[in-house]
Amino acid sequence: MKILFAGGGTAGHINPALAIAGYVKERQPDAEILYIGAAGGMEERLVPQAGFPFRGITVQGFRRKISFSALKENIVTIKKAISASREARKIIEEFQPDICIGTGGYVSGPVLRTAAKMGIPTLIHEQNAYPGVTNKMLSRHASRVMLAMPDARAHFKGKCRFVDTGNPVRGEILVQEKQAARQQLGLDQRPVILSFGGSLGARRINESLADVIARSAKDGRYQHIHAYGQYGKWFPQLLEEKGADLNNAKNLDIREYINDMPVCLAAADVVIARAGAITLSEIQVKGKPSILIPSPNVAENHQFHNAMSLVNQNAAVMIEEKDLTPEKLTEEIDKLASDPKRLAEYAENAKRMAIADAAKRIYSVIIEVLASEKSKKA
Repeated sequence: MKILFAGGGTAGHINPALAIAGYVKERQPDAEILYIGAAGGMEERLVPQAGFPFRGITVQGFRRKISFSALKENIVTIKKAISASREARKIIEEFQPDICIGTGGYVSGPVLRTAAKMGIPTLIHEQNAYPGVTNKMLSRHASRVMLAMPDARAHFKGKCRFVDTGNPVRGEILVQEKQAARQQLGLDQRPVILSFGGSLGARRINESLADVIARSAKDGRYQHIHAYGQYGKWFPQLLEEKGADLNNAKNLDIREYINDMPVCLAAADVVIARAGAITLSEIQVKGKPSILIPSPNVAENHQFHNAMSLVNQNAAVMIEEKDLTPEKLTEEIDKLASDPKRLAEYAENAKRMAIADAAKRIYSVIIEVLASEKSKKA
């Protein structure tokens, strides 16, 4: 079996592809995998790190703002898209894949369109409740459209063959137990608040959490694990200015980045985070009540739609960034963390939404499509 993957731009597009590729290799060690991504994109680093061969093509996304400079840039984008299709065809002709899988991002566009024109079956995987432009365009050519969230169906046009697969979740997330995680982190039975805004950090989230974390430093009400991100290195000083003694407040675990997310997530009672698709899938599979603050700076505002998928199932609270204040966030944390009945209800509802066997489901789709193609040629 030879599988070509295409996707990139963000970890939310790259990690699902790597999870699928890893599962395929577990089931079929002799399977050949090739990943096409944007030259210079983060996939150029992450894919080889995961142990898979990578080929880069030169491509860029369209600018959506209306301006003369954007128009000039988009003309360049069109030229690069044409040359990217030629590059993709050359790679496809060399690799001769049995199937092509796109996980989103503008780089998947020329690859999957070219593969479809060459008669190679294509699958797309949409991680979000509101699909990206590239996946919506590619859906008309796809053998299957695999969805992480059923809400996405309404946003596709034409006759698509949908399969609800979920987002692949890391195995270490699935197996980590709450009490073992708390013991490993040295936590007691007080409520544990886990909060983060992504690897780069989110200024508004950091600023809004400072008051409640500083309060806990003084009264010990909660245990906090908070990651302030690469651009939030000023955050510990802000806490100290608000009276938090970080050297002696043993209930605070304030760090730049969470390297042991499976352990921290398992230990948490409440999660405060953005509403990226993979984050939400991990929250769901662990059955964690959450306060979601969607990023307003993403394409199609898809994090808002992701968050609403949980809010509509009474599994999360959402605060839009335009409404986010320290007072509002503190109020929502206190209301949720102090209500065991509500916590249990949110946890149960989140867990019910989870698809823990997403990688297995996607693998089954791959096998089904390949079998169908084989029977057509017989």
